[in-house]
Amino acid sequence: MVQATEAPPAIPDFFGSWSHPALNGLELPLSGAGPVRNLSRERDGIGNRQLLVGDYKNPILQPWAADIVKKFGEMSLAGKGYPTPRNQCWPEQVPFVFANYGMQILQQKDKVTILYPYDHQYRQVRMNQPHPEKVTPSWYGDSVGHYEGDTLVVDTIGMKVGAINVIDRAGSPYSKDLHVVERYRLISYEETKAARERNVTTVGALTSLATPQAAGIDENYQGKGLQVEFTVEDPNVFNTPWSGLATYSKADDTWVENVCAENTHEYYANRDAAIPKADRPDF
Repeated sequence: MVQATEAPPAIPDFFGSWSHPALNGLELPLSGAGPVRNLSRERDGIGNRQLLVGDYKNPILQPWAADIVKKFGEMSLAGKGYPTPRNQCWPEQVPFVFANYGMQILQQKDKVTILYPYDHQYRQVRMNQPHPEKVTPSWYGDSVGHYEGDTLVVDTIGMKVGAINVIDRAGSPYSKDLHVVERYRLISYEETKAARERNVTTVGALTSLATPQAAGIDENYQGKGLQVEFTVEDPNVFNTPWSGLATYSKADDTWVENVCAENTHEYYANRDAAIPKADRPDF
């Protein structure tokens, strides 16, 4: 007699394009230690998207890391920019990469591929495999994943440390021992909308409109959203593990790929920057 076998558990469907309208910061967790917050506020109290001043007093930061965040904040207040992977056209490690407005997820049996619109970045997650005994550092690290019920769990180590070693837009540094765990799951439309509204004060005014750098949110879609809960550990930089969120809605059919390159055109203002020009040659 042949015994019936149980069907394998269903794999959650994350396939497709997702978008969120927040650029400047990572969402705070509902409880516990969270990412460095932007202290710069607009007059109405919401986060200032144009000026980044990291809260260097966040207890997650070790003293030397707090000094770096403080220095970067002082540079911002003085009208000087500081280098990040985004403004220097460098690869964006996790969780910095969540600054991308959108992402596409492709699920296969042996791997999950995540595409980001900014500078053609992508990550590949090897499924149901361990990390190698010796990991060769790379910009996006070694990512392995597995499913836990309705959740995709991604574990990443071995992220390369370069001259611009920051993992958030506030300028928090990281070391070779950075370890990030991401948990992807679908949440209800109501939860998705509440998360977007809750984080206005944290990351600045949100917009669902597509821009030359971002896919738009499909406002007619009232199905489930996608939320990524991530946990960061780095004993060389942080006093304790800390967590954050990135909440995505279903994207519309606008998918804009962007190439990071030096230029004088301000896409957000649709004008060229006021670059000083000489009226006559120097020699």
